[in-house]
Amino acid sequence: MTFLKKLCSVVAMTLAIGAASAAVSTASAGTIEEIRARGVLRIPGILNEVPYFNKDPRTGEWQGFVIDMASDIAKMLDVKLEVVESSWSNAILDVQSGKVDMAFAVTATPVRAMSVSFSDPTYYNSFIIVSAKDELTGKTWGELNDPKYTFAVDLGSAQDLITQQYLPKANVLRFKTRDEAIVAVTTGKADGLVNTMLNGLVISKKAPTMGSVKVPTPVLSTPSVIALNYSADETFKSFVSAWAEYNRRIGNNQTWIVKSLEPFGITLTDMPVGFGFGG
Repeated sequence: MTFLKKLCSVVAMTLAIGAASAAVSTASAGTIEEIRARGVLRIPGILNEVPYFNKDPRTGEWQGFVIDMASDIAKMLDVKLEVVESSWSNAILDVQSGKVDMAFAVTATPVRAMSVSFSDPTYYNSFIIVSAKDELTGKTWGELNDPKYTFAVDLGSAQDLITQQYLPKANVLRFKTRDEAIVAVTTGKADGLVNTMLNGLVISKKAPTMGSVKVPTPVLSTPSVIALNYSADETFKSFVSAWAEYNRRIGNNQTWIVKSLEPFGITLTDMPVGFGFGG
């Protein structure tokens, strides 16, 4: 082999080793380091989902308590927050595909746990019924589980799962969107809307004809968590869970939620007795 060929061989080998080292370095980089290198923390945002999300059509600015929570995490990581427009049904898929780094306001269910990893709870929500019918006040889920009652729910949601488990004998109308379910109640096709406490409080304020929030007993409290990609490293998962637990315990998460409800005239005094965001 000539000297020139030997030299070319050595150079090629050096470049190959360098490329391999770079690949190993990138692969071994932690999730937090990857986010910092990118400079943004990405979350899915859903249009017109107050108090969780709301996008100003004039400025394009996102608001809502999820934005406040995510902004706090982004600040800790020293990066900017990037909101990727999505939907409730696609948010988990966005996390799975790596399109976003995390998704907030996720109800932790066993089925979803097969797709994404969950953080510790950020707050607790409860399932309720919005109805103008006084006869539904003070009822148990068992008493409402009767064919004489008709309830509306958005298909595939966490509240839909609740109707399947606790209201199997009742007549349940399932709709593709929550708005369709609301129309069913306002037009008298359904006796009430099954939803979560936060949504129910806002819905009852925006549409008084829907009635008020009814809290059937036993109170069904469910943790709201942050969904993370299973490929994220343990340091990142531990950080997100620690953030969720810390801010829930000291009341920051409740403060952000209550702040997002203020534009609708909703305060802590509007919360039913026994309900608490801290669980």
